[in-house]
Amino acid sequence: MTNSIFRGYLIIWLSFIIALILQTAPWPSELTPFRPSWVLLVAFYWVLALPHRVNVGTALILGLLWDLMLGSTLGIHGLMMSILVYIVALNFQLLRNMSLWQQATLLLPLTFAGKVLEFLGEYLVSGVKFYPELLLSGVLNFILWPWLFLLLRRVRRQFSIR
Repeated sequence: MTNSIFRGYLIIWLSFIIALILQTAPWPSELTPFRPSWVLLVAFYWVLALPHRVNVGTALILGLLWDLMLGSTLGIHGLMMSILVYIVALNFQLLRNMSLWQQATLLLPLTFAGKVLEFLGEYLVSGVKFYPELLLSGVLNFILWPWLFLLLRRVRRQFSIR
């Protein structure tokens, strides 16, 4: 029993590490506004699938790791991830019973809200300028959600993570 619980946490954190690597991988400058929020999408999946294992605390730690990897102001991604994961965790039963495209449609404004929260945090600290094209990543998140959901569900079922 404890071996399967440990293996489940290992697989979950391995998926987070892969998402962090994908998030920090370099993209061409023309395509940077379209970079999906891999960490946010993976966290949304695990909160929907296993809210008793992945929660706001996990999102805070993951956001702080994201800040450390990007070299940005410490805590901004952690706060953004915590707020968004809280909203998803609060409504996980409703979201879980929707189709994938309905879920993606609801995750689109959440991603936009995440980008705005990220901007506000950076603006309060360093006075950055807002570029609306950064919201385009939400559209790619919308398109990627069904495929990422199905991939992670297959991983969860393959390794019997409960």
